[in-house]
Amino acid sequence: MLQLLQSPSPNRLLRNFLLNSRSKPLHNRTATTVSMANLSSDAPSRGSITHIIFDMDGLLLDTEGFYTEVQQKILARYDKTFDWSLKAKMMGMKAIEAARVFVNETGISDSLSAEDFLVEREDMLRSMFPNTEAMQGASRLIRHLHAKGVPFGLATGSHKRHFELKTQRHGELFKLMHHIVLGDDPEVKKGKPSPDIFLAAAKRFEEHPVDPQRILVFEDAPSGVLAAKNAGMNVIMVPDPRLDSSYLGDADQVLSSLMDFNPKEWGLPPFEDSES
Repeated sequence: MLQLLQSPSPNRLLRNFLLNSRSKPLHNRTATTVSMANLSSDAPSRGSITHIIFDMDGLLLDTEGFYTEVQQKILARYDKTFDWSLKAKMMGMKAIEAARVFVNETGISDSLSAEDFLVEREDMLRSMFPNTEAMQGASRLIRHLHAKGVPFGLATGSHKRHFELKTQRHGELFKLMHHIVLGDDPEVKKGKPSPDIFLAAAKRFEEHPVDPQRILVFEDAPSGVLAAKNAGMNVIMVPDPRLDSSYLGDADQVLSSLMDFNPKEWGLPPFEDSES
């Protein structure tokens, strides 16, 4: 049953998050788990998850490379390069928020406004998105959860037009979602790292209200991890291997791929042998 529905400064929150993360011990990016010490003492064990919320870009669909390619092309005109420290700040945000970070951090705001940047980027991305591939393990996990009756939804910063282009080849997979919350949903006032989108997604499960500590979020972006934690939820991070490991500190678990996820650890039905 698919339903397509649409605090402090997000940029300041993310900067604080990144600074705080850097003060913590670094984690090996190939490791499958990260310490759970940041969870409060009254938080449930991993074996009590009942609901799942997925991010989309870079987690279920391999779209981040498109953004990197386009943004590098734009910056090349100004003899500048697009690096991963900037990408980490932009990932997961609403488009206009990420655009402001882009033009300000690169020092091109006097030559290119955030709004004009989005228009130019849109022209290039529109032809790329229909070729989007699924990330490794995405289809396996989604189909498994659906077959076992585990409620799961999507919370993506992508707006409706981009969502439709990105999912053109994956319609059957996304139809399995209980509901989908997009970045231009009226209930999402602020983008990640604000918790708006995850709180909205949690409210739309049939079993509402759902205890946020019973919800497991899958994310790939630092801002998305912080948004999930700000919503009081558990979060697994599946970062791009090029992302600096100092950004991983607030996730409850870090995986190198969705193929490494063990549902049984979180009290969810295990994969069948045929799904391995």
